This record gives sequence, C-alpha cells and structure tokens, in this order.
Amino acid sequence: MSRRKIRRVKRKLKGSAKILLLFFLFIVGVGIYFGSQYVRQLIQDLSVQPVPVKVEKKSREYQAKLFMVGDALIHSAIYQDAKLSDGTYDFKPMLEFIKPISSKYDLAYYNQETILGGAEFGYSNYPRFNSPSEVGDAFLDAGFNLVSLATNHTMDKGEQGVLNSVQYWSSKQGVVWDGQRSSQEERDQVRTYQINGIRYAFFSYTTWTNGLETPVGKEYLNNVYSDEKAKADIDKVRDKVDIIIVAMHWGNEYSLGVSQSQTDIANYLSSLGVQLIIGAHPHVVEPVEYINDGKTLVIYSLGNFISDQEGIERLTGLMMDVTIKKVIDVDDTVTVTVEEPRAELIYTKSYYGGKRNFKVYPYPQLNNTLLLNYMSYYEKYKAVVSSRYPDLVWGLDG
Repeated sequence: MSRRKIRRVKRKLKGSAKILLLFFLFIVGVGIYFGSQYVRQLIQDLSVQPVPVKVEKKSREYQAKLFMVGDALIHSAIYQDAKLSDGTYDFKPMLEFIKPISSKYDLAYYNQETILGGAEFGYSNYPRFNSPSEVGDAFLDAGFNLVSLATNHTMDKGEQGVLNSVQYWSSKQGVVWDGQRSSQEERDQVRTYQINGIRYAFFSYTTWTNGLETPVGKEYLNNVYSDEKAKADIDKVRDKVDIIIVAMHWGNEYSLGVSQSQTDIANYLSSLGVQLIIGAHPHVVEPVEYINDGKTLVIYSLGNFISDQEGIERLTGLMMDVTIKKVIDVDDTVTVTVEEPRAELIYTKSYYGGKRNFKVYPYPQLNNTLLLNYMSYYEKYKAVVSSRYPDLVWGLDG
C-alpha cells in the first residue's frame, strides 16, 4: 500500500475514533444525567421522613426531710459537766444517741435557748444565761443546720453578747439561722435558701424578752414578734420561695396546753402563707396539729431538748420529722405540702446526784433503771402531743 493510502486510512481511523469518543462521551453524559435523576428520585423515595414526636410532659416531685428538736437550755451543771481539763468544753457526748438520727436529714432544726455570748462575759446560769460556743459546735457536729436564736434570753448579756453570738454563727458554713442580727441593714436583707430543689425562707421570732428590751433603734438585735413585722418579712419572700418556716418563741412556761395567744399567732401566720410553725419557750411538750384546712402544720412546743430543769415534764422533750414535698404538675402548677409528721419523745438523763454525765435519750432507748416507770410517762406525753392530731405517727429513725 502506498504511503498516501496509508495516510488516508489513518486520517479516517482518527476521524472515526473521534466520532466514537464523542458518541461514548455523549452516552456517558446522558447516562449520568438520567442516572443521577433516577438516583435522586430513588433516594427521595427511600428517604425516611422525620415523624414529629409528641413529648408527654410529666409531673416532677422534689422532697426534703426536716428533723426538729427543742431547747438547748444550758444550765451551769451542763457546761460544768462538759468542761475539759484544758478549759475547753465538749458537749458532743451528750448528743451521742441523737446524732445517728439527726445527721441523716436534709435539714435539722433546734432552738438555741441560751445566748452564745462569748467567754469575755464568763459563763452563767439562770436568770441571765451565757453559754460556751462549743454548744453550737456539738449541734453542728450532729448535723443540725437550721437554728432559731430569738428567745427571751437573747439580751441576757446585752448588745455585745448578741454581736458575739452573730459573729459565731456567721463564721459557720452550711447553717441557716435567724432571730439575731448585728445591724438594721443585715436585718433587712432578703434571705432565701434551697434544699433538694425546694426554695425556702426561715424566720425566728420571740414574744418574750424577760423585760430585757433591746436598745431603741437596735431592735435588730432580738427579733421580737409583731403581726406587722411578720407580715413585712413574709411579704418580701412569699413570691420567691416554695415554703416559709417560722420558729416561734411563745406560749406559757410549763403549760401542756395551747394559749389563746399561740392560737391567734398561728392562725395569722397561716393566713400569710406560712406552712410550718415550730414552737418553743414552754419547756414542756404541747400538741401538734394542722390548721387552716391542712395548709399549716403547727408544733406548739417541742419542749426542752437538753436542760437541768427539775421534773419529768421538763426533762422530757419532743423530736419530730416531716417530709416537705414540692410537685410541679404538667401544667407547671407548683404545690408544696408538709406531710408525714412523725414524733418521738426524748429524755435528758444525768447521773451522780443528777449533775454529771448529762445525756439525751430517745424514750425507746430508756429502761426502768434509767427512768423508773418510763413507759407511763411515755404514754402520758404522747397523749398530750397527739391530742389534736390523733393520726400522728410515733417512732422515727431518720
């Protein structure tokens, strides 16, 4: 074949190759186009469309357990019994049967009846008490973290005694206290607290001063009760908290019954929205009851927790617990209740002439050697406490 023919054949082959290549590219392009359309449609057809999920709202519940005991009335025999060889004091052994109970709770309350006024005044007995700060240390060690300070003995060591007391309590972490303040500015502060998702406010008032009035213009030193003062305090916090707790120093000393004044104050506080009232001052136990259609639980008097007063009635006190429940319904309505009150009696025992080795016993831990005929006293004071609330449950262990 001549070279010219060979070149013509090559040109034809090259042209044919180009045509074939273009045709191939065209076919591929068409395939890709229609294929991608198909794939897109297929993906669209197969894709799982999101289905709206309806979330069902559920109610939420929060709980806090509160434990309560009465007066720490520290007579000279008690602090002398607690005195150590180095001059310090240790009251912790006196609470050894209570600590396993009190330390289990979210909140544990007691009434510091006698002022922790500082060593500079010397420690003293009735009628003008002053107690070592180690009293407070022992209660804090036992888990107590809610303390009432407004009492008829608050002013026993004057203004400086109160300032020393406030300084002591202010130095302690994790404890809520009320009833004494060091200035009007401090008294006017709005204080709210939270435990287990439950917001609460705590106030302490006394209706008695033993004639020891606070200096004019310094009424903040001792929180003396009046309807007007309580309303002003409660109005400041009502919309900020779930529950309001008030400690009241009221009533008649050594009376197992409830006075008209206690009834009037309890009803008034309940009308303001207070849901729990904890009473002190009578130094003996008094009844427990719900008032205002069950909206407020009133413990009229827990009696003495520890003291050197004479007589079974004054050496017998009450310890109680309650469950504070907060429920938020599906419509966000909040309901807070004080439920499941339980009670147990306690007894302050001392040995060696009645002035040494003071110790607080739950009544179920007593026997006839520790307190002769103790079961008869148990039934007597149970009847007093339950007289207005027969459904009260007896027995608690934290």
